[in-house]
Amino acid sequence: MASLTIVLAGGSGFLGSHLRTALTGRGHTVTSLVRRETSAADESTWDPYAGQVDRTLVRTADVVINLAGSPTLGNPHSKKWAHELMESRVTTTRLLAETIAGAGSGRPPAYLAGNGISYYGDHGDAVLTEVSDTRGHALLTDVARAWQEAADPAVAAGSRVCVLRTAPVMDRRAAPLQQLRLLFKTGLGGKIGNGRQYMPMISLRDWVGGVVHLAEHDDASGAFNLCLPEAPTNAEFTKTLAAAVSRPAFVPVPAPLIKVAGGKMSSELLGSLNVRPAALLASGYVFEDADVDALIATALR
Repeated sequence: MASLTIVLAGGSGFLGSHLRTALTGRGHTVTSLVRRETSAADESTWDPYAGQVDRTLVRTADVVINLAGSPTLGNPHSKKWAHELMESRVTTTRLLAETIAGAGSGRPPAYLAGNGISYYGDHGDAVLTEVSDTRGHALLTDVARAWQEAADPAVAAGSRVCVLRTAPVMDRRAAPLQQLRLLFKTGLGGKIGNGRQYMPMISLRDWVGGVVHLAEHDDASGAFNLCLPEAPTNAEFTKTLAAAVSRPAFVPVPAPLIKVAGGKMSSELLGSLNVRPAALLASGYVFEDADVDALIATALR
């Protein structure tokens, strides 16, 4: 694989830092966009809310990757948190998309635009692939729709755009598994509601591997679900995690309690997304952790 020049926004976060390490380890040159003043050769200052970015840097890159956005975990009853969740993703995505669109003649950079698996909304047991529709108005579903639309200028300009519909990435060092592991180790873990809802997820190494794969394959474009080949139900996930930490899981969380405590995020816990990574598999990616048992074993190492 020839070395690529890559611009990465959101490279200081948990996912971004692991992705950067993987990309540089494969011989690619990565420049991170940062919100502070910097003189480092592998960093560039930007202010997405002021519309400021090194346009030449972005337009001359081979690949631009955007993972920037405020934390998904927060106070589900806070309007300020919900607003920042939306604005941070849409603003950064749109600025980079518009910058790419202004590249002029020639081939614009490829754009790997971060997004979320919540794009689809609750579909019950129905199997979902990248061509499935988006339903409902759960908070993260609305965010994912606007987030994807913000990348449209790059699509219109002929950029190779990959929308990264990311499922929760499971790793013991980061949310959500970090908190769940501690809860289950105390013996207080249990299924949520009736446990029949499907929960898409992915291991850290498959998320990183999938994004690297899409960056390096210039025939890949469109939406890509970054999730297990088959989503487990909440009950299956609960059983697997409890067994992995050698604890019982007899404390179910009633759905009415989730609705009260979770506020606008309750639908993310009670809704069902039986998602498949059809496009990623069709592009030739081979999963290292292909089911929930392998995922949990890897994630808890």
